[in-house]
Amino acid sequence: MKEGEAKRPPRALRLDEIDALPGPDTLTWRPVRLTLGIRAFGTNAYTADEPGLDVVEPHTEDPKLAHEELYFVHSGRATFTIDDEEIDAPAGTYVFVPDPASHRHAVAAEAGTTVLTFGGPPTFQPSAWEWTFQSAAARNAGDRDRAKEILDEALEAHPDSAAVRYELACHYATGGEVDAAIERLREAIEMRPGVAKYAVNDEDLVALREDPRFQALTRVD
Repeated sequence: MKEGEAKRPPRALRLDEIDALPGPDTLTWRPVRLTLGIRAFGTNAYTADEPGLDVVEPHTEDPKLAHEELYFVHSGRATFTIDDEEIDAPAGTYVFVPDPASHRHAVAAEAGTTVLTFGGPPTFQPSAWEWTFQSAAARNAGDRDRAKEILDEALEAHPDSAAVRYELACHYATGGEVDAAIERLREAIEMRPGVAKYAVNDEDLVALREDPRFQALTRVD
């Protein structure tokens, strides 16, 4: 939120509460972005009332805008054609089109098929939690090498992340590398002091609990 800008409250509404507008062509359009006032990305919903009707009109994206586009089949079933590739997309399917020059088109295979669209330029920077979740999952699956690779990637992308350093501390602690774990935990707590209270009872850090350095780092006065 920019300085001086009023706080915008959250909103919740059902898809069928958004105005259903005709077009383009045979589609029914629900202006999701406009209705909610979303500014981070474009998003809308399109419905085809009958099988065989377009649910995504044939088009390419403006190359100057360079938008990536994600489609999600909310209900029904659609047949997408992306360039020369045909994709059967039942409800629950994501179809991602990263290249704005790709020609895209989708036809409803069932009455009432609804497709949600999301688009915008590739400026988004993923949060560190994506890497830390992946790393924890890899470690829990026994693939410690992959877990460490993921965390190294995370640290390169987010060098100022306390969360990444904390996850590295967990990684080292579960592998018996106590000194490395303590150092990463120290860095995490220096960057975000509130982390210390979570570390006290974290089972991933159990190997550190008797270490005086750990006790000093996690002491709450």
